[in-house]
Amino acid sequence: MHGWRDTPTPLPVNSLKELSHVTIAPNAVSRRALLAGTSAALALMPTVAAFAQRKTPASVEVPIDELMMPGDLPEIVLGSKDAKVTIVEYASLTCGHCGSFHNKVLPELKTKYVDTGKVRFILREFPLDNLAAAGAMLARCAGGTDSGKAADMLGVLFQRQEDWAFVRGNPVPKLFEIAKQAGFTQDSFDKCLTDQKLLDQVNAVRDRGSGRFGVTSTPSFFINGRRFTDAPTLAGFEKAIELLLKAT
Repeated sequence: MHGWRDTPTPLPVNSLKELSHVTIAPNAVSRRALLAGTSAALALMPTVAAFAQRKTPASVEVPIDELMMPGDLPEIVLGSKDAKVTIVEYASLTCGHCGSFHNKVLPELKTKYVDTGKVRFILREFPLDNLAAAGAMLARCAGGTDSGKAADMLGVLFQRQEDWAFVRGNPVPKLFEIAKQAGFTQDSFDKCLTDQKLLDQVNAVRDRGSGRFGVTSTPSFFINGRRFTDAPTLAGFEKAIELLLKAT
């Protein structure tokens, strides 16, 4: 961790044993699903490691039209499309600082600015590891095309982050316990986590954030296209938002 952001850590790829802490575990799925899950996890690992080595210059401002352009996955959005201020966050579900923001700051930010139509909040996936990718995939599967349901699942995963993201041993059973409360069965849970297309789409969100907008750590925020470099406190966001509201 660096300050209030988390950065990617290279993951080992030379042993199937190392996969016991990522998306799929032998005691969680059938052998066939395990093989599919192993393939998906290995596909993700090199890209995660690459982010730790990449040094992309981070510009203060990015092209707003390009930033707001959606990818293959539907945007996870809170708030009105007519809001004068748009915040884009790149977050990882295994990032402690992201969890702190979502559990302590976002609720107040939502009440004061999002629910009142002043701010539109967009959350994009930037998994720092395979477990974070698994959580992101479950949120997408839970929501389908419903942005609100996906956001709700992400909220639950952040609220219960200590229960599954930082546990010793295999976290998959803990993750399944949470998923069951959102309506997943063992079959739908396994199917979601072995969906290679969905994993590729989640990776694409992260790749674009890194390659086009210079995102290298989480949480990273852009407010109306300008990189937010202050600590993600309510006071910091209030200052930035109020200046933009007064200017429009």
